[in-house]
Amino acid sequence: MRVLFVHGAFVRDGAWWWRPTADILARHGLRSSAAVLPSCESEPRGDLHDDAAAVRALLDASEEPGVPALLVAHSYGGMVVSEAAAGHPGVHRLVYVTSFLPDTGEALADFGTGEPPSWHVSHGDGTASVRPEVLRPLFAQDFDDATHAAAVERLTTQNEAVFGQRTTAAAWHEIPSTYVVCGDDLATPPSKQRTHAARATDVVELPVAHHPFVTRPDLVAEVLLQTTR
Repeated sequence: MRVLFVHGAFVRDGAWWWRPTADILARHGLRSSAAVLPSCESEPRGDLHDDAAAVRALLDASEEPGVPALLVAHSYGGMVVSEAAAGHPGVHRLVYVTSFLPDTGEALADFGTGEPPSWHVSHGDGTASVRPEVLRPLFAQDFDDATHAAAVERLTTQNEAVFGQRTTAAAWHEIPSTYVVCGDDLATPPSKQRTHAARATDVVELPVAHHPFVTRPDLVAEVLLQTTR
């Protein structure tokens, strides 16, 4: 079994965000990698479908053909993996962490109120970002000072098109899935998470904030290890 991590919106360097959890998995013999999403890290910016293609390419690039993959998504990453994993024979299970879990033809904007949230900044050039000053109170209230500083360095602009683009497939219809509800998340209300979780095969609820793979990697790793047994 191998693990492929997909990060959320407005950040880069997915390997950094997932490293605390990846390190625990490695001690249990599970190798992992983190996707690079073109909508966040390339110039010109890619879109949702480019992000999905990047994840699918990573799935196809296994050094061990035939080894199944556990595909783990955070927040916006749920949009990406729902499309990327559809029809792929190498995906063992999908894991959504406080994530969007769309059906075919749904867009990220469909899950909001119709107005951008207060922390969303549109730059007028086709990109958007999150206000740095809200990272800690909304998304990272459990980060220590050093981790918070490192996280701020990894905030980035993202192609704003991804929020209105519609998925072309919904892999969770054909692949087993686990949804991790983060009960202390101040950015994505647990009630909204549970609405998405109703579509998953299994649901686990943890007393954690928006980035548990950073601050409580022990709990996240245990969920992932359970799905491989």
